[in-house]
Amino acid sequence: MPAKTDPVAIKKYANRRLYNTGTSTYVTLEDLAEMVKRGEDFTVQDAKSGDDITHSVLTQIIFELENRDGQNMLPIPFLRQLIAFYGDQMQMVVPSFLEQSMVAFAKEQERFRQQMKDAMGKTPMGMMPMAAPLKAMEDQARRNAEMFQNAMRMFTPFPMHGAAGGEAAKGEDEPEAAKGDDLSELKEQIAAMQRKLDQMGR
Repeated sequence: MPAKTDPVAIKKYANRRLYNTGTSTYVTLEDLAEMVKRGEDFTVQDAKSGDDITHSVLTQIIFELENRDGQNMLPIPFLRQLIAFYGDQMQMVVPSFLEQSMVAFAKEQERFRQQMKDAMGKTPMGMMPMAAPLKAMEDQARRNAEMFQNAMRMFTPFPMHGAAGGEAAKGEDEPEAAKGDDLSELKEQIAAMQRKLDQMGR
């Protein structure tokens, strides 16, 4: 039996059936979704190859949930922006940003729930003031955007002219025209990143 801290192993067979090795029972994607909601950690392995396919299965769960009536959580603008980042030079930053954003939101969710509860308790249904909860969510979104901007600065390709090492020597030997081209290219990259940040902020 695995230790309590170890994730439960879920095996996926060729017939697409999922087997929970912790309970020795077959499960469905809906069962795995409930495990996630309960905070139960698990990994999904291909029963034949042993490959870890947790990412693809979790993505499939999201796809199934998004296709249910009234379950949509991913707005179309967000999906478009996310797709646009695939293959982009900023792709490496996006997963970390999204993960940290969700961690921050999870920490704040109890405060959001309490604000919703207080609002519902004081006002009849249909007249519930949403200003306070929405303001809290807007503040969180603003903090997320600031965090993303800080992450972008870490990955901005500033030239290392004047620093010690081979790159500095190379920069000193470059003609002025080449340095000007580098500066123009850098400005264009920063402008492109700023446009994307503005889009995400909106």
